[in-house]
Amino acid sequence: MKAFDTILIANRGEIALRILRTARRMGYRVIAVYSDADAEAPHVRMADQAVRIGAPAPRDSYLNMAAILAAAAQSGAGAIHPGYGFLAENAEFAQAVLDASLVWIGPSPQAIEAMGDKARARQRMQAAGVPCIPGYDADPQDDATLRIQAERIGYPLMVKATAGGGGRGMRLVESAAQLDAALLAARSEALGAFGSDRLMLERAIQHPRHVEIQVFADDHGHVVHLGERDCSVQRRHQKLIEEAPSPALTGTEGAALRRAMGAMAVAAARAIDYRGAGTIECMLDARGEFHFMEMNTRLQVEHPVTEAQTGYDLVEWQLRVARGEPLPETDQQAILQRFESGGHAIEVRLCAEDPAQSFLPQSGRLLAWRAADGVRVEHALQSGQEVAPFYDAMIAKFIAHGPDRDSARRQLATALRDSTVLGIRTNQAWLAACLAHPVFANGQADTGFVAACMPALLAANPPMPVDLAAMVLYAVRAQGQGQDPKRVALPLPWPLPMQLSIDGEVCRADITSLGADRYRVAQADGRRSDMRLRDCSTDRLIIDTDQGCETVRWAQGSARVFACRNGSQSLLCDLSLAPRSNAGTQAHSGQVRAPMAGRIVALHVTAGQPVRKGAPLLVLEAMKMEHQSVAPMDAVVGTIGVTVGAQVVAGALLLELTAATTPSATPGAD
Repeated sequence: MKAFDTILIANRGEIALRILRTARRMGYRVIAVYSDADAEAPHVRMADQAVRIGAPAPRDSYLNMAAILAAAAQSGAGAIHPGYGFLAENAEFAQAVLDASLVWIGPSPQAIEAMGDKARARQRMQAAGVPCIPGYDADPQDDATLRIQAERIGYPLMVKATAGGGGRGMRLVESAAQLDAALLAARSEALGAFGSDRLMLERAIQHPRHVEIQVFADDHGHVVHLGERDCSVQRRHQKLIEEAPSPALTGTEGAALRRAMGAMAVAAARAIDYRGAGTIECMLDARGEFHFMEMNTRLQVEHPVTEAQTGYDLVEWQLRVARGEPLPETDQQAILQRFESGGHAIEVRLCAEDPAQSFLPQSGRLLAWRAADGVRVEHALQSGQEVAPFYDAMIAKFIAHGPDRDSARRQLATALRDSTVLGIRTNQAWLAACLAHPVFANGQADTGFVAACMPALLAANPPMPVDLAAMVLYAVRAQGQGQDPKRVALPLPWPLPMQLSIDGEVCRADITSLGADRYRVAQADGRRSDMRLRDCSTDRLIIDTDQGCETVRWAQGSARVFACRNGSQSLLCDLSLAPRSNAGTQAHSGQVRAPMAGRIVALHVTAGQPVRKGAPLLVLEAMKMEHQSVAPMDAVVGTIGVTVGAQVVAGALLLELTAATTPSATPGAD
């Protein structure tokens, strides 16, 4: 037995709190670590002790091995749990923990190394008889060789970084014409994220499902699997919705396929002498054939789905295995029986991103946060908290469990609509639209679901209607002036004209008091609506409209009002009293500004260089992803205000362009 009574959690956010809960229940003392950006974070306050490990950037804190090991020594920790992300799959760090005579709550460094490189993992699995996707994972790595191998494999294909995961360094290539650009982009992203630009090619399976198998192993020779999770709903190859069982594995045939995939996963774990929690990720095609993709040698973000389905606490299993105990359950048939009779579980990832802008990550102050009751919500959020640009865009997870898939799906959609997330853009309403979409509701979503259904998913959450937005802004204005809009009539006998913007769209409306809490809103197109303000508080409005009763949660940040209706957030501005500005003339001014806070990782142009519309200008790294800015017009590059490596705030002026006066501009250099 490996005795320890204090655990240091080398992570942050919701996973740090998740591990803390189980560790505390089992009687362990818990140490948190934090960067300067997380000094006031919930995981810091909840721990028995917290140790600062550096500046906000991950490389200076959560990826700083020496600082984390020093924190363990300082706090007297006997074991380190890495959570997921950051150093969780870093064999060097795992070995350093062991060399420091600490217990590593995870697989051996040798197992991590064996599966950490996708190319070597493929080779290892093929040797063990595990079915793999046809591809190329060898030397040489030059572009000419990769072009030849791509022709051999056939299009479409995937370009993948051999190191790391999370969808970074991965590109879908539909034709030979796209290959060179994909190789360049994947190498750049992989080098920045993982320190290696080595690539592999794989045949792209058409309309697959992404199905993964949860495995667990101990030091006593036991290896089991805990069923599958379907993770097919993704954007940028990153999961957004996970569920168990997979809708593709139903009936007798589904049960047989589950056992076949489970047996493959157990064989894969045994082939590398695995220990602890791991996940074998597979592509499942329409014919029921599955192929190994990779193994994640850690606890997964979506582990609550399996916990809900089986009733097991997977973090507890991790801690017991790390102590040298046998698995709490070693009977594979008993585990499968619990899984298959466990109803259905679904998880969604709430992310600080804007689906309408290609899921552009968002950062800023979270003005109001309230999670709905009735489902499990994993988070480390609080009202007033700053969502920093340095870390992953996922800020919470909602998990619903019901007797069947449809009940779990409805519970989850209701919880999303009833939760309050105000101050930053999130995918809250978009996720609810996914759950309600007929393709997902019927269990038919594959990895192409988001791309195929995106127009309908965005249309499902239109902006707030003008009449309702005007009423909200009027009520907020009245409260700001110390008035109760339910009791104070308008001071003038004629309508009050209002100019407002809804998500940037400017519109007009006139509001007339009909006495006490009743109002009439007239829009510029002649439409009229009678409204009754039933309830008005500092964060909620209940308004009777011609279409029914509306509940609007709201929060004010600076001159803007963030208003949430049915889980869909709108950004409202009262322009009636605002000074005139020439902001609208800046749209085509040639100023290229940062869409979010982040770090400049590449500059593709120089001052004085002519560029064509669409030519790459620079690359900004934010929330662990790279985002490329392109020329909005034919132009000549003027002043460049940043250098590679510079940290910039949202809205910062990066460079200026002057519109080209002749057709002589040439494409910018890559």
